[in-house]
Amino acid sequence: MSDKTNPEAPEDNTPPALPLAINLQYAKDLSFEVPRGATTFTSLQAPPQVNVNVDVQASRIEKEQSIYEVTLLIRAEATEAPAAGSEEPGPVVFIAELAYAAIVTLDNPPQDLIEPILLVEVPRLIFPFARAIISDVTRDGGFPPVALQPIDFAAMWHARQEQNFPEPEGEA
Repeated sequence: MSDKTNPEAPEDNTPPALPLAINLQYAKDLSFEVPRGATTFTSLQAPPQVNVNVDVQASRIEKEQSIYEVTLLIRAEATEAPAAGSEEPGPVVFIAELAYAAIVTLDNPPQDLIEPILLVEVPRLIFPFARAIISDVTRDGGFPPVALQPIDFAAMWHARQEQNFPEPEGEA
């Protein structure tokens, strides 16, 4: 009599692996500037206000192959607080811009998963590296490091989908 189950084999509750391989990651473009130079350091009275914008772009590299470049674009711009009684933003303290990219290969994923893999999963995987670069460059630029908070790339992707395909008005 043969037993088809192996009592020593662990139960496999791991989710299926993504059909994705990250071939390499690199800083495609990095810029840090202090537009007012030394004046910034002598006039700065309070911590600057930092605004961060993040975007994700993906493009196919090889037409005949499923090889893509996914780029995470981060722009952090710090400004001084507005002058008392003014609504105008204060002068720019620094600008940090990073385009951090990954070259990825997809292994025959279902067609409907390609976009979420490229615009959600890959950015989620490479974000910690980009966050470290932004933190280091702002610290090395003479300012407190900008510590980017985790980003919900799925929510960004859904928002982009809604912009491209707005819900029809009226009742269904």
